[in-house]
Amino acid sequence: MKIGIDIRTLMDREYSGVSEYTLNLVKAILEKDRENEYKLFYNSGRDISGRMPEFKNDNVEVVSFRYPNKVFNYLLQKTFKYPKIDQKLGVDVFWLPNPNFISLSSGAKKILTIHDLSFLRYPDFFSLRRNLWHYIINIRKLLREFDKIIAISENTRNDIIELGEIDGKKVETIYSGISGELRVVDKNDEVLKKVKEKYNLADKFILFLGTLEPRKNVVGLIKAYNELRGDGGGFEKVKLVIAGGAGWKGEGTRKEWEKSKYKEDIKFLDYIPRQDKVYLYNLASVFVYPSFYEGFGFPPLEAMAAGVPVVSSFSSSLPEVAGSASLLVDPYKTREIARAIERILSDENLKNNLIEKGRERVSLFSWQKAAEKYLDVFKEF
Repeated sequence: MKIGIDIRTLMDREYSGVSEYTLNLVKAILEKDRENEYKLFYNSGRDISGRMPEFKNDNVEVVSFRYPNKVFNYLLQKTFKYPKIDQKLGVDVFWLPNPNFISLSSGAKKILTIHDLSFLRYPDFFSLRRNLWHYIINIRKLLREFDKIIAISENTRNDIIELGEIDGKKVETIYSGISGELRVVDKNDEVLKKVKEKYNLADKFILFLGTLEPRKNVVGLIKAYNELRGDGGGFEKVKLVIAGGAGWKGEGTRKEWEKSKYKEDIKFLDYIPRQDKVYLYNLASVFVYPSFYEGFGFPPLEAMAAGVPVVSSFSSSLPEVAGSASLLVDPYKTREIARAIERILSDENLKNNLIEKGRERVSLFSWQKAAEKYLDVFKEF
C-alpha cells in the first residue's frame, strides 16, 4: 500500500502541540512499518529543506512542491482544486494530520485528524484573522468529505459529532503519546543547573507552559498567584514562571501582569526549545494548567513525566487525560486554583502522591500505541 501524509505542519519554525504530535507520530509509524510505502508531502515557495526533519527509511520519500504558500492554499487548492495531491503523489490512502487546505480526488481514501474544535465552541477566544481562516477552511465540509476522522480524545470526538454534525460511526479516538525525552532528571545533572542559570530561575516556582492565548487562561493563573501571595501563607519566595510563544489576543495577559502587586516575581519566558523543556519542568515546584478548553492537553502529562505535581482544569478533555493524577479545579474560580497550588506547596504527602499517580498516568500514553492504532486504520482501506 502507498500512503500519503501531509507534513506541512512540520514547516513551523517553532514546534508546539500539533507539530510535535505530527512529528512524533510519523516517526513512530515509520519505525513500526517497513512494508508500506510512504510519501510525505509539504509545500513552500522557498527552499526550507534544511530545517525539515529527516526521514531516512527506505520506504519513505519526502515530496516538496515549490508554489508560494498563499497561491497554493487559496488559489490552487481552495479555488481550482488543483493539483489533486493523492494523484500527484500516486498514493492509495492519504492522511491529513490537521485541517488544512487540501484537494484530493473523489476516489481517494482519506483520513483526517482533529485535535480540537475550540474555534467552533469558543470563537471569542480567537482573533478575527484566525476565525476567518477557520471559516475559509470550512471544517464541517472537510469532515463530511473524509472517510475516517481521528479524534485525539473522547471530548474531541464528542465535539466532532455534535459541532461537526458527523455520524459517530466514522469517528475513532486515538490518544496521543508522550515523548521519551520527558523524564525525571537527576538533581545533580549539570545541564539542569545550566538551564536554571540560563533562564535565571528561582529555587521554587510555579510553572505554566503553553501558547499564550485566551483559552489557556493565563490571566486566571496570574489572579490566582496574586491570591496565593496575598493570603500571607509564607509563599513570598515562590515565583510564577509563564513560558511559551505568543499566540493571539495576548493583551489581556500583559494588562493583568502590569497591575499585579507581585509583577516583579512573575517571569515571562518565550518559546522554550525542545532540549530545554524537560529541564524546565524538572525545576518547577508545581505545574499549573488552568485552560478553559483543550482537545487533549500535552503539558500536564509532560509535567507528570518529569515528576512534577500538577494542577489542571476539570474542563474539556483534561479530566479524561490527567484524571486523578492532578488536582482538578474550576478554571473560572481563581480562588480554587490558588487553594490547589497552596495545598501542593504545603503538603509533602499530597505532592508525592500526585507525583506517583502522575508516573502511572503517563504510562497509559505512548506514541507506539498510537502508531499501532493508526496502522490498523490504514489497513481498513
